[in-house]
Amino acid sequence: MTSRCLSSVIEAQRSHSSSMNPRDILLDAQARTGSLPVCDHYSGVEVRMRKSLALQAELTAEFGACVFDVTLDCEDGAPVGGEAEHAALVTELALAAAPGARVAVRVHAVDHPAFEADVAQIVGRAGARLVHVMLPKVETVADVDRAAAALTAASAPELPLHALIESPASVHRAFDIAAHPRIQSLSFGLMDFVSAHGGAIPAAGMTSAGQFSHPLVLRAKLEIASACHAHGKVPAHGVVTEFKDLAALQSAARRAAQELGFTRMWSIHPDQIRPIVAAFAPAADEVDEAATVIERAAAAAWAPVQVGGRLHDRASYRYFWQVLERARRTGRHLPSPVQTLLATP
Repeated sequence: MTSRCLSSVIEAQRSHSSSMNPRDILLDAQARTGSLPVCDHYSGVEVRMRKSLALQAELTAEFGACVFDVTLDCEDGAPVGGEAEHAALVTELALAAAPGARVAVRVHAVDHPAFEADVAQIVGRAGARLVHVMLPKVETVADVDRAAAALTAASAPELPLHALIESPASVHRAFDIAAHPRIQSLSFGLMDFVSAHGGAIPAAGMTSAGQFSHPLVLRAKLEIASACHAHGKVPAHGVVTEFKDLAALQSAARRAAQELGFTRMWSIHPDQIRPIVAAFAPAADEVDEAATVIERAAAAAWAPVQVGGRLHDRASYRYFWQVLERARRTGRHLPSPVQTLLATP
């Protein structure tokens, strides 16, 4: 299939209704779990928050896509007693961010005295510049309802919420929390989860290796990932605290992506961003295969085709389309015809 022939197919599709968009043809609501950058970078100290925003612009120019969100942290970033001042700083940083920057904020938990003030100050003034609000220590759907009501009161009725699952009880309720219409993503809070077990999980469960071997920790991750995929939300893997051990980070990121079904991961140090992006990016040969299959499929108006002696239909098209979406989000090179398909409105 030549690029000219494929371009003709694309133009023909565009002449039809928007239902010809490949995403609408191939992806149902439960399959749209990869719509965010693969890395979520957290920072709560002023100088680091400013550097994170500058780094986001640099890497966006380098990769041709925004490969990580910057989440300005009020929960761990604000000094005790200085919550209002920190919220004001975060507000000004969000308002001053470059056009097109992907900036989020982690507010305090809904039962914290500073929660309402966080939302009123930051979302009330800078809600239009935010891509989401991270809500820590979510225990129940009622917590999400309370947060959603606060965002609506701050004139941000459509701003997505991300929820941080940090306890055994919240893991038990992960499917219900993921089903909430305002939830876009669930993240796993490793440190608090281990601590919540009162010593029943050893400290090794918080390490880069131990968090992939202890059964209770591993089960919690699988529950969160499954809950997200069941409801078309984005599962985000938590932190690797050994931020100077890039080999450990790379291993953890690969396992999170390839074994546990996560499509996004937290960074807590700038040096962690590139290894996370690399781990969540598809391999070059997988991108090539996906491009070939999708080009053939588009030319056949998404009817079954054979490629290399293998039959493909919409089930495999869905998989390979998601490979291409992930390649684009991680700045991987894509053939021009496929780029055009991905850009189909």
